[in-house]
Amino acid sequence: MKSLVLLSGGVDSTTALALAVRDYEEVIALSVSYGQKHARELRAAENVAKFYKIPLKTIDLNAVFADSDCVLLSNSEAEIPKESYGEQTAKTGGLTPVSTYVPFRNGLFISTAAAVAISNGCEAVIYGAHADDSAGSAYPDCSPEFAAAMNSALITGSGGGLKLSAPFVNMTKAEIVKLGVSLNVPYELTWSCYVGSDRPCGQCGTCIDRAAAFAAAGIKDPAI
Repeated sequence: MKSLVLLSGGVDSTTALALAVRDYEEVIALSVSYGQKHARELRAAENVAKFYKIPLKTIDLNAVFADSDCVLLSNSEAEIPKESYGEQTAKTGGLTPVSTYVPFRNGLFISTAAAVAISNGCEAVIYGAHADDSAGSAYPDCSPEFAAAMNSALITGSGGGLKLSAPFVNMTKAEIVKLGVSLNVPYELTWSCYVGSDRPCGQCGTCIDRAAAFAAAGIKDPAI
């Protein structure tokens, strides 16, 4: 059994990788350059892959998002919001995604990963979407409905040879951290911050989300 894990270098995807290493005989990882403002997460993915001694493939999808004004992208001059996802969704009543939503990013990543996975003899594509990200329509491509639809598409499009696994889609980030600790995940190697400084900013949505998850899990974040 062989799987491909979409690896961003953050908490969720790294935990998903640890789970795959436990459950599959062979694992490869795929990270994506999509025009993000910094490369810290790509370097984190490299370090995580080295830790687990698995092959890491990197693909460039910058051109796909060239027309997007998402604040996470290098072609945007807008500042990254310094507030939680909850505060951001409250402003829109949960009717639209947050400003850090990259248009259909997970759909593109999963489709790309499917092609790579089939070419490398994998049976599953694994991605680490979780319940906190889909709450309030913040990131609709992290929702259970989206994961189910993409799983159906992969099964149909591969002739039944490939499936999508989203093991955390109904879990909170705190629950993921607790699971990761039991799997000895090297969280000190991960990077979550949307700002590519030497240290995490502690103020962007993903920094706040990460801090809250470790606090709720009663665990000190080793990357801080």
